[in-house]
Amino acid sequence: MGSSGRFSRPIDTAAQHTEQVYSMVEGEEPLPSIEEVSTSWKRSAHRYGVNPERSEAPRILTLPELEKLRQPLDELIFSAQEEIDRLYRMVREAGYTILLCDTAGVAVEHRGEEAEADQFRYWGTWLGGVWSEELEGTNGIGTCIIEERPITVHRGQHFRSRNKDLSCSGAPIFGVDGRLIAVLDVSAVDPGRSERAHALTGALTVKSARAIEERFFRERFRRQWVVAIALPEESVPGMLLAVDGSQRIVGADRVARRTLHLEDETLRAGLSLWSFFLRNADLFRRKNQIDIPARLVLHGGNAIWSALVTPPERAAGHSLDPMNFTLHTRPRLDLMSALKRTAPIPRARGGLSPGAMRRVRDYVEAHLNERLQLTELAAVAELSVYHFAREFKHSVGVTPHYYIVQRRVEQAQAMLARTDLSVAEIALAAGYSDQSQLTHQFRRVLGTTPRNFRWSQR
Repeated sequence: MGSSGRFSRPIDTAAQHTEQVYSMVEGEEPLPSIEEVSTSWKRSAHRYGVNPERSEAPRILTLPELEKLRQPLDELIFSAQEEIDRLYRMVREAGYTILLCDTAGVAVEHRGEEAEADQFRYWGTWLGGVWSEELEGTNGIGTCIIEERPITVHRGQHFRSRNKDLSCSGAPIFGVDGRLIAVLDVSAVDPGRSERAHALTGALTVKSARAIEERFFRERFRRQWVVAIALPEESVPGMLLAVDGSQRIVGADRVARRTLHLEDETLRAGLSLWSFFLRNADLFRRKNQIDIPARLVLHGGNAIWSALVTPPERAAGHSLDPMNFTLHTRPRLDLMSALKRTAPIPRARGGLSPGAMRRVRDYVEAHLNERLQLTELAAVAELSVYHFAREFKHSVGVTPHYYIVQRRVEQAQAMLARTDLSVAEIALAAGYSDQSQLTHQFRRVLGTTPRNFRWSQR
């Protein structure tokens, strides 16, 4: 458990473990082996008042109690079956049990050897087990819920002395709205299991949790285009966006929300994918069902991100094709590291700086229903009018005027699809003086009229 100090040797007894817990929460410097969970130990003691000496087993809910908690997660539980089964096949022989828990720390789905059910129930690592940090102190499920990050709690890192022979790894699962909806946990009781051996299981748990997240996202947005984008950070496999037929972003996973600063309100407003990347509308005109490798260029020309675009699921006749559904929802983010290793497209030279591009874009969004002058935008970018117009087109691929037209048409699209306002009212809200102006620009950009577009969305 460390190399020096009173507790440098392994903790063999509950009394030794309890003494270490009390010493640390009372202010003693934590050993390196405890440092990762030291904040949780203090939280368990000071905020929740958990007694490390308490000997009772974790509570196991009855089936009627459990059924009420399972119902809100039925869709996720069904979606996660394949990944849970795959993970269990890998860890079964090592004596692990798998728990899928809700955000209260209750195991609503599990995998484990039925022959050892009594032992698992004794330790609480079974269907219906309650593992909130508030009740059990530091553990792989409850602490993962509080801190919303993958965590491994190995043996004596648990807060309660009763759990000092448990090894557990929890990984958070975030829903399509970017919020925590569940925790995937792999646990075993083995006083001889080394931390290094258990660490391998922790990595598998994280990978399975990410796959469950991705499959759930793809199932929810299977009627939309799903764009998986590789990110520069090696620790992040990628992010997911769902895009409709008009290239509006209608869904974003947690990583995408954090990377692109997307909020629920922004998504409801119908933000275009091309607000972030240079337009490549041809990408969304393909009719086949094969994933499309692509490169997305960030505005400003300063970064190029590899992407894999999955076309919408299509029905076979009057029903959905099961094979099509399986292919569409299969996780793909594990392929993103390979995409990142392919030869990059040379970066474009010139164009607006990222800061100038962001200021101009924000200014346009804030004044979209007003008359926008080229001189105003140039001033925002802190450039001459001529220099601004040239560099803007170099960055975005269209003139400032046409960019504004596109954004107004996209705003009109969102209102046509989601409100009952008249076309004339929408024209005014989108910055046009009358309905005919909007119709002209709408047809110019999309090849159809506002009325026909609204009809197609109903």
